[in-house]
Amino acid sequence: MRTLLLVPAAVAALCCAGCGTGAGGSGTASEGRPGPDRPAAAGEHTATARPGDGGTDHEGDAGAERAPAAGGGPLKGKVVVIDPGHNPANRDHAKEIARQVDVGNARKECDTTGTSTNDGYAEASFTLDVARRARTLLQKEGAKVVFTQDGDRPYGPCVDERAEIGNTAHADAALSIHADGAAAGNRGFHVIRPGVVHSGGADTRKITGPSRDLADHLVGRFVAATGSAPANYIGTGKGLDTRTDLGGLNLSRVPKVFLECGNMRDAKDAAHLTDPAWRQKAAAGIAEGITGFLRG
Repeated sequence: MRTLLLVPAAVAALCCAGCGTGAGGSGTASEGRPGPDRPAAAGEHTATARPGDGGTDHEGDAGAERAPAAGGGPLKGKVVVIDPGHNPANRDHAKEIARQVDVGNARKECDTTGTSTNDGYAEASFTLDVARRARTLLQKEGAKVVFTQDGDRPYGPCVDERAEIGNTAHADAALSIHADGAAAGNRGFHVIRPGVVHSGGADTRKITGPSRDLADHLVGRFVAATGSAPANYIGTGKGLDTRTDLGGLNLSRVPKVFLECGNMRDAKDAAHLTDPAWRQKAAAGIAEGITGFLRG
């Protein structure tokens, strides 16, 4: 979820605006890692946009196509909000995404550009692709699926709006999808749960319990579906982390977590993240984890 400005590779990396529901790195400043709500340090790798990075289905994969409206099924009547991290067009709106917004216990950037693989596959394209695949599967189970953005906005939305979309939809579960941007050698996925925040406009006390339950279901099903191991560099060693610095979690009034699907800067993880077949497995793990949570 590390944040990078998508510019030509010949241009030195620039400090970008903070991310909303996270991109490439999930760390706080004290952890020494740029996180979803803070910019990357100047001098980090610069990503180059590739064809398909503009929010369309990467490589034309059928699994990422828009699905029909929800019908009957075990999740009929349930509302799921999926938040594809960042936006492929954020790179063209540096001023807008740098605007400060209130995240309850701090003020942070509206959003960020996200990270990328070393050969330029953008996190924002990855998150949209996986989100669309997961939507198809959840709709087949009968859920109503609401997106915070579907490649249809000029930038963003900002982190506070991403949270409010879930609140307004009265979501039964909300998930923000990302990929990390840690150093090579750091591998695996992790789920970020909200910690207790009761400050300003944020109050997570009622959602920390159900959000932890949602996280547990996602970890179990993501491992089973993808074969990926929990992160070897962050969290509890079981694929779980807790944070109080992310606006997308702080401002949520519905059960919500972030999923960092892998590290885009590690060659082995990147080989999975850029593989359409693996992304379909990731979507299956997401859909199964959410279904398990909603069915109790």
